[in-house]
Amino acid sequence: MTEERDYRSTVFLPKTDFPMKAGLPQKEPAILARWEEQALYAKTREARAGREKFILHDGPPYANGDMHIGHALNHILKDMVIRTQTLLGKDAPYVPGWDCHGLPIEWKVEEEYRKKKKNKDEVDPVEFRAECRAYATKWVDVQREQLKRLGINGDWDKPYLTMDPQAEGTIVSELLKFAESGQLYRGAKPVMWSPVEKTALAEAEVEYEDIVSTQIDVAFEIIESAVPELVGAHAVIWTTTPWTIPVNQALAYGPEVEYVALNDGGQTLVIARDLIGQAGQRGLLDTTKLNVVWGGKGSDLAGTLARHPMHHLGGFFAEPRPLLPGDFVTTDSGTGLVHMSPDHGEDDFDLCKAHGIGPKFVVEADGKYRADWTWLGGQGSVINPKFNAPDGAICSDLREAGGLLAASADYKHSYPHSWRSKAKVIYRCTPQWFVPMDRESDGKTLRQTATQAIADTRFVPEKGRNRIGAMVEGRPDWVLSRQRAWGVPITLFVNRETGQYLADPEVNARIIAAVMQGGVDAWSDERAQEYLGDQYRAEDYERVTDILDVWFDSGSTHAFVLESGRWPELSWPADLYLEGSDQHRGWFQSSLLESCATRGRAPYNAVLTHGFTMDAKGLKMSKSLGNTVSPLKVMETNGADIIRLWALSVDYTEDHRIGDEILKGVADQYRKLRNTFRYMLGALADYDAAEALPVAEMPELERYVLALLGRLDATLRQAVADFDFNTYVRALIDFCNEDLSAFFFDIRKDSLYCDAATDPKRRAYRTVLDTLFQALLRYAAPVLVFTSEEVWQTRYPDGGSVHLLEWPEFPTAEADLARWAELRALREKVTEAIEPLRREKIVGSSLAAEVTVPETAPEANLAELFITATVSRGQGDGVAVAPTEKHKCGRCWRHLPEVEDDGALCARCDDVVSTLETPL
Repeated sequence: MTEERDYRSTVFLPKTDFPMKAGLPQKEPAILARWEEQALYAKTREARAGREKFILHDGPPYANGDMHIGHALNHILKDMVIRTQTLLGKDAPYVPGWDCHGLPIEWKVEEEYRKKKKNKDEVDPVEFRAECRAYATKWVDVQREQLKRLGINGDWDKPYLTMDPQAEGTIVSELLKFAESGQLYRGAKPVMWSPVEKTALAEAEVEYEDIVSTQIDVAFEIIESAVPELVGAHAVIWTTTPWTIPVNQALAYGPEVEYVALNDGGQTLVIARDLIGQAGQRGLLDTTKLNVVWGGKGSDLAGTLARHPMHHLGGFFAEPRPLLPGDFVTTDSGTGLVHMSPDHGEDDFDLCKAHGIGPKFVVEADGKYRADWTWLGGQGSVINPKFNAPDGAICSDLREAGGLLAASADYKHSYPHSWRSKAKVIYRCTPQWFVPMDRESDGKTLRQTATQAIADTRFVPEKGRNRIGAMVEGRPDWVLSRQRAWGVPITLFVNRETGQYLADPEVNARIIAAVMQGGVDAWSDERAQEYLGDQYRAEDYERVTDILDVWFDSGSTHAFVLESGRWPELSWPADLYLEGSDQHRGWFQSSLLESCATRGRAPYNAVLTHGFTMDAKGLKMSKSLGNTVSPLKVMETNGADIIRLWALSVDYTEDHRIGDEILKGVADQYRKLRNTFRYMLGALADYDAAEALPVAEMPELERYVLALLGRLDATLRQAVADFDFNTYVRALIDFCNEDLSAFFFDIRKDSLYCDAATDPKRRAYRTVLDTLFQALLRYAAPVLVFTSEEVWQTRYPDGGSVHLLEWPEFPTAEADLARWAELRALREKVTEAIEPLRREKIVGSSLAAEVTVPETAPEANLAELFITATVSRGQGDGVAVAPTEKHKCGRCWRHLPEVEDDGALCARCDDVVSTLETPL
């Protein structure tokens, strides 16, 4: 037996200082600091100057509170878009921005006032707005650092802010375009109103939650009708908003609905025939004793008058209530008769208006009835459940008056709430400023223009088109006005006699210039005459003091950011808007409407929508449940690259999950990717371009791997075009794990470790490794922004940033992919067949196994592919394995015929060792 010798020093093992342990929380801030010091964003702009542009317009996050996981996902997706487009060689600038006006900030400042026992209404508005501005500035600075920590590359030193005077001036300019083109009107109609926040709300500011309300049945005595049997009977209405009864002005019936007048020995009640059963269940009547007095269609009720149950109060309540035909009346629930309060419902308002009945403006901004209102004046708030309860003031008074037939506090239903204060909202009729959806301008309505723009826009995923399309199709006129202080003012002068607003371009130009210079504080009574000039007298005009819906602010950002020239690298329209699916009714839609009204098309060519991040169980995150995941904490423990890999691995087009176990799985995938790069760094130690071999001289295996790389390249290019980042990351990981680590690297480690440095096979392998390194690191760079920089700097300490590189170019190779798929499937079968022998220690490794494969197996160097001692062909379809009796080379550990004894060298290793300067 040959004497055992140690040949380890003769084996070409990979060498690298690149650590297996990532230590991302410590390393990433240092890399980030280096990027700032080197002005990476500016260098990127310089490197792509003059190239084809790709413009992503950043939807402004709101400037309050720390970054949450939804922020992180959103900005990582945006960064991925920007970085992949940049990688493709395009000039893709990224200007981040913030929404700074609006109720949430105002609410926070008011909270501080309340703590100090101060009344906001007693504070100088200029001082109040200054505090709001300071609050927003603080959170812009906080969020900016948090987003930068995620590795988001952008113009952080020059973001856009909607509270910037030039932005405010642009928003005013956009508003006045509406005014000058006649796409603005002031009208009194019911709008969503928050009694807590004392302001109108847009649909996008409302969310729906399940609540339990009081349901009541109220009797209105019929005093006049073309049907004699009905006089003295009681028309019955059912409602879940008892507080609207004090503002009732009419009843509505369905013209085609079948109604009956019936009694059970008591009052005669008029209800829909189909709802008798429900009425009985609520205790209105005894269905076993019914006597039908009359039956007929709703149209028979035309001209019928009833009286309010509180008619004894006189005045408004003594006026007769007409029964009116309403196409919206159904027999799904209730009584088939609907009480009408034009102050508090859209259908109510429209129907009553058509019959000359107007709103009374009874409920004040804080939800209380007007102090001078006969019934319950000064009381409320109307959203208080106790006020509406069966034993509350309204029901008690109705019961005493004999008008309350039934009441119970058990009706479960969905109800609108303010998404900021979380308080219930009401429909409240107030004078507001609106943009009409169906008024023609240049031959088309805004709804028609927006609908066409939706058809012309690309949506990712495609279902977004139907979502926003349905919303635009059914939305009411856009309510622009808010009754608050912190925002861009509606800079209009209204003629006190005619009620018409002034649309003088010269006046408007002066207003715009003043706001551009001095911000929103420039809109004041003191400067009214200055703006009106010599042609108009300030005393003849009302200066509007409402502010704009913040959705108009953000919907106008395309004008300020893309068109103003402040960021000359940007241009209009944007190639892409990218936000969460809630923005179909928010920013996507307000931007669409604003741009369609002023420019005739959408401000974007494509819209990408992502879903919401749920907890590990698929539940919505909330502080009360304690199931939130903070990206800040994840970065502290795992690093930003782990969050990025998670964000780009999920199917963002749907709601998706995050949690500790999910992040552990992501960290495991990260380690595999990191180790792939670590292996390549080590295997390419001292590699020189002179070592490279042309593709034509490479072994078949190398050409096959280059073909796989070409296929991966095509997949990734298509994924970028489709914004399909889940596929992008999955394809990259699978290639590294399955095609490289488990296959190519595994097979070629023998050549890398044991072939001579000049051996063509080893040179071919290292040539392909270099090609893989250059390509894969570029592919990975938009995903793992910090790690890819660390890898690049390890190999090229003076090579600049990996993020300035472009999409890789490499030599292509042809391969019979179907044949190779068959070979790899056979390799898996061989590996499975060897495993039992390894477990039973019959063989130490696959190198000690002799394998028999079917005669039909493709031709190839099978022993090399399978990493076995020998491979022979035999009869049958299966794979057979047996331990080899051949001796093992002391250096490469292969079992070969020429090895005379265990520990001796094979011919190859003997040649390599003999040529080394200091062989052992």
